[in-house]
Amino acid sequence: MTEERLIQWLKASIFLGLCLLLLGLYFHNYSDYMQSLGVTGIIISAACIAFGLVFSLPTKMYLTFLLVKREQQQQANKYSQESDK
Repeated sequence: MTEERLIQWLKASIFLGLCLLLLGLYFHNYSDYMQSLGVTGIIISAACIAFGLVFSLPTKMYLTFLLVKREQQQQANKYSQESDK
């Protein structure tokens, strides 16, 4: 898998995580149906929030690591090209 493809998958994972977080917050705060379910509704909304965190946070850290690594490589290439001149 190429680095560009991996970054696209990570961005999609972040988007999915944020959507799940927002869905869980909506269920918890605004959905009357979830309130009528009682404890089961709380568990459903908490599960949406938990899976949203699982999908969003680790991928953000890994994506940041990849972007920092790429920037360092670009700077190293830039300095080596300047020293060759």
